[in-house]
Amino acid sequence: MNAGGGRREADRAQPGGNPPRLPVVWLETNSCCGNILSTLNSLDPTFREILQGFLDLRYCHTLMAAEGEMADAVLRECLGEGGYTLVVEGTVPTAAGGYYAVVGRKNGRPWTALEAVQEVSTPAKHVVAVGSCAAFGGPFAAAPNPSGSKPLSAVVARKVINVPGCPVHPDWVLGTLAALAWYGEPELDALNRPRMFYEETIHNHCTRRYYFESGIFAKEPGEPWCMYKLGCKGSVTFADCPLRQWSGEHQSWPVGVNTPCIGCTSPEFPDGTSPFFEHLPDIRLPNVRVAANRVGLVTGAAAALGIGVHFIANVLTGRLKRVWGKKK
Repeated sequence: MNAGGGRREADRAQPGGNPPRLPVVWLETNSCCGNILSTLNSLDPTFREILQGFLDLRYCHTLMAAEGEMADAVLRECLGEGGYTLVVEGTVPTAAGGYYAVVGRKNGRPWTALEAVQEVSTPAKHVVAVGSCAAFGGPFAAAPNPSGSKPLSAVVARKVINVPGCPVHPDWVLGTLAALAWYGEPELDALNRPRMFYEETIHNHCTRRYYFESGIFAKEPGEPWCMYKLGCKGSVTFADCPLRQWSGEHQSWPVGVNTPCIGCTSPEFPDGTSPFFEHLPDIRLPNVRVAANRVGLVTGAAAALGIGVHFIANVLTGRLKRVWGKKK
C-alpha cells in the first residue's frame, strides 16, 4: 500500500508489460469494518498477491500506516490526480449535519463522511459500494435509524456499482475490482450488482434443493432438510453462495452449517427479511394459492413443464414485497 507520494498512471505499469494496477481509494463510513476484514481473507490469490498484482490501494483507514496530516496529504494527492476507483464501505449518515460519522479533518474542522463521499466521488473513474450497508442501507439504516443513514447511491450524484453482502465475500469485491482493472465495468443487473456474482437466486444452486422440491422441510435447526419453513430466504435472495462458499478456502456457507439464509444481499435486508427464523408466507401463483410446504412441489412441476425456476423466484419476490410492505 502506498502511504507516501502519488504516482501517475504510467508509473504504475507492471514489469513485463503487464497492465497498470488499479488505483483505489477505500473510504470507511458508518461501518463495522466487516467488509475490509472479509476482503483480507482472500486466500488464492492472497491479499498481498492482489496488491502486488492489480490493486494500487492508495488510501484505506484500516490498513494504512499513515495517520493525521500524513494520511490527509495522501488523500489530497489522490483527489488532485483523479481517475481512481472509489470504494465505500458503510452507510452515510445525514442527520445532525452528518456528524454521526467523521472520517478526518479538513480546513480545521471535522470532515463528515457525507462531505467526504460527495467530494471524493467526483473525480473518481468508478464508484463501488461494498457491503450491504453502502449498497442498500443494511443494518445501519434499519429502523429506527436515528443517524439518518443512507446508501451511497442516495447521496452521490453519479453511478454506483453495488456489491452487497453482510459481509461481502472477498471474491465478489476483488472480482469486481479485477474486472474494472482489466476489462472495464462488468455487466450489471437492475440494482447495479455485477451479474457474474448475483445472477441467480441462492435457491437455484442450493445443496438442499432436492428436499425443497420433494416437500421435505426441517422442523428444527440442525435437521439436514430444506430450511424454507425455518425462515430461509434463499428462494428470493440473489447471490452465488452455494457455489462459491466461504471464505478463503471455500469450505462451507450458512445453509451448510444449518443456518437459514437471511437474505443479506437483498435491498430489503434486514428490515424486510426479518424475522430471520420465520418461514415465508404462503405464496399466490397465478390462480393458485400455495402453502409453504407445497411450494417445492409446485416449482418442481413448473420446471418439468419448462417454466424457469428463475421466473418462479421472481413471482415469489413480487408476492413477498407485497406481503412485507403491508407489515411496515
